[in-house]
Amino acid sequence: MNRILLTGASGGLGTLLRKEIAPHCNTLRLTNRHDMGEAADNEEIVLCDLADADAVMDLTRDVDMVIHMGGVGRENTFEAILQSNYVGFYNLYEGCRKNGVKRVVWGSSNHAIGFYPRTQRIDASVTPRPDSNYGISKVYGEAMAQYYWDKFGVESVSIRIGSCFPKPADRRMLTTWLSYPDFVHLTECCLAAPRVEHTIVYGVSDNDSQLWDNHMAAHLGYRPKDNAEIYREEVEAKTEPYDRDDLTIAAHGGGFAAAGHFED
Repeated sequence: MNRILLTGASGGLGTLLRKEIAPHCNTLRLTNRHDMGEAADNEEIVLCDLADADAVMDLTRDVDMVIHMGGVGRENTFEAILQSNYVGFYNLYEGCRKNGVKRVVWGSSNHAIGFYPRTQRIDASVTPRPDSNYGISKVYGEAMAQYYWDKFGVESVSIRIGSCFPKPADRRMLTTWLSYPDFVHLTECCLAAPRVEHTIVYGVSDNDSQLWDNHMAAHLGYRPKDNAEIYREEVEAKTEPYDRDDLTIAAHGGGFAAAGHFED
C-alpha cells in the first residue's frame, strides 16, 4: 500500500503497531493528540483531535487504509467517551468516505458483548450486550462500520479485542488473552484479506479456554499461535480463585460487568 493511517499512535497498541506495520506501506501516517516522538524515514506525524471534523478530513486524504486505535480505551464518563468514541469515530468514517479510503481496521472490544455469561460460547452473530459506557461506544462503532459498508462500500474489520498484554495477569485472562504477536498477525490479516465487507473478529489467542468462536471471520486467515495455558501455573500461584457468581469471572466482560455505573 502507498499510505496507511494509524490513529492512537502513542497508545499501548498503537506503539506496538507503529513498528510492525511500517513495512506494509510506503508511508505510515501517525496521529494522536499527544507527542509521538520523531518520525522515522517512512513516517508522517500529524497531531490531531479526532473530534475536529475539518482536521480529520485532511488527515484521511491520500490514505489507502486506516488502522484506528484512537479514542478512550477504558471506562469513563459518557461525556469523555462521547467526543472520542462517538464524534471522533463519525468524523473518521466521514473522512474515509469522502476521501475514498478503502478499509478501516479498528479496535472494538469484548466489552461490546460483556454481559454474556461465561457458560455461553458466542460468535459474531449474537446481539450485543455491552457492559459499560465504553462497551456501548463499541456497539455504536460496530453499527457505524456496518452502515458505511452497506451504504457506501467502505470495508471494515471490527476487532473485539480481548485482553492484549505481554502475558495474562489474572485468571480471567487465561481465557481472554491476546498476545502481542497474535495481535500483530491479526492486524496484518485484516489489511491483506482480499475482501472483508464488514467483519467482526474476536481478538484472542489460541487459548485452551475459549469464550469466542471466530468461524464467521475465517476468510481473514487469522491463525493465532500463542496459548495462555503456559502461564496457568504462574497465574494461579499468585491469584485467588473467583467465586463462581462473581461477574468478574461469570460474565465475558469481567471487571467491567462487575463494576457499578461509572458516573454514580
